[in-house]
Amino acid sequence: MSSSAADRSCLTVVLAAGEGTRMRSDLPKVLHRAAGRTLIAHVLAAANEAGSGALAVVVGPGREDVADEARRFAPEAKVFVQGERRGTAHAVLAAREAIGTEFDDVLVVYGDTPLVRPETLKRLRAPLGHGASVVVLGFEARDPTGYGRLISRGDNVVAIREEKDASDEERAIRLSNGGLMAISGAMALELLEKIGDRNAKGEFYLTDVVEVAVMSGLAVAVEAAPEDEVQGVNTRAQLAEVEAALQRRLRAAAMEAGATLVAPETVFFSHDTRLGRDVIVEPNVFFGPGVTVADRAVIHAFSHLEGASVGEGVSIGPFARLRPGAKMAAGSKAGNFVEVKNAEIGEGAKLNHLTYVGDASVGARANLGAGTVTCNYDGYSKHRTTIGADVFVGVNSALVAPVTIGEGSYVATGSVLTEDVPADSLALARARQVTKPGRAAQLKARLKAKKERA
Repeated sequence: MSSSAADRSCLTVVLAAGEGTRMRSDLPKVLHRAAGRTLIAHVLAAANEAGSGALAVVVGPGREDVADEARRFAPEAKVFVQGERRGTAHAVLAAREAIGTEFDDVLVVYGDTPLVRPETLKRLRAPLGHGASVVVLGFEARDPTGYGRLISRGDNVVAIREEKDASDEERAIRLSNGGLMAISGAMALELLEKIGDRNAKGEFYLTDVVEVAVMSGLAVAVEAAPEDEVQGVNTRAQLAEVEAALQRRLRAAAMEAGATLVAPETVFFSHDTRLGRDVIVEPNVFFGPGVTVADRAVIHAFSHLEGASVGEGVSIGPFARLRPGAKMAAGSKAGNFVEVKNAEIGEGAKLNHLTYVGDASVGARANLGAGTVTCNYDGYSKHRTTIGADVFVGVNSALVAPVTIGEGSYVATGSVLTEDVPADSLALARARQVTKPGRAAQLKARLKAKKERA
């Protein structure tokens, strides 16, 4: 009797033991990032969204950094170590303890294939509910050179033939092996343990599970996916290709959800960027992780946002930077060359230009003039500035934290405030101007003579 993937339990085994030396990096390849998230986190997210009930991650020896990232993203994941690098089937069997637990389906994926979609993983599992014991993910290659070919007989796959072993007729086949695989949970250990070291290197390859299944009289099915979904990352160039593919997806999703991207190809999103309806994003804007933008906000050109919350109808930029902890309430503004960090900007408040607000609270309708700086760091500790509602801060003012400016107060241009200001007060904190008529010519003559002597 057939059953849908949603009705069956699933274990996903994520193979993350490869070092990726072609990346020329001290970092394992699965810890490189695309769209603000590690490659392995993309894969774990897809597995979770596809309905995996359990996750097993196979890492190489000494790769606690990979294990830590897997646990950070998926605390319930079990981590196993492949002590020796003896092939992909050997890596899967490192998770023998988890596979032996009675799951209906076992899904094998790779930690360096971040483009695979949850929908594809669901389709990959589906034939297991209709009598198949093994399902291979294939793709129609634009250029199949170098890929293993899927050899079919009727509806069943009978072999995965590596190109070097393929006949001319088999090399003409475009349906290629994508590497990902689903195996019946009841048969998984038995099939994997029958794979022999059939090559000169003494390695055990997961692809051989197809031949083992066929020799046992079991059905092997294939599910097809677009080529880009199975793309692995082994080089910096491939990492850039993956980034580009993810950005295309994210831009399309943002526009489909009701945002306007004036020049989509110049806007870069993080995997978790959320834009509301009728948001306008001008060219050359970068969204780091953790950004939400509410309806009808405008993000002007050349702005950079990370870890920030932008309220309804807010205007950001151009050339603005919102750092983690920036919260812009509805109708507020952070204009050109404004930086906001760990600060709440109240409803309708204005930071029009050339202003830094860090570790601060700015009340509703407050207006901070050009050159206003919250001096939040004393070289050892951060301190907070509190600015009340309806405060006006004149141009070129420095607010030395910790300091509080009460509601309705007016800070005169060029002030350096070191003390609290009560509500509805006028604060002036600058030296008194001194003017000496006729002295300019004497000063210029003296300075000119000094330069000539030098």
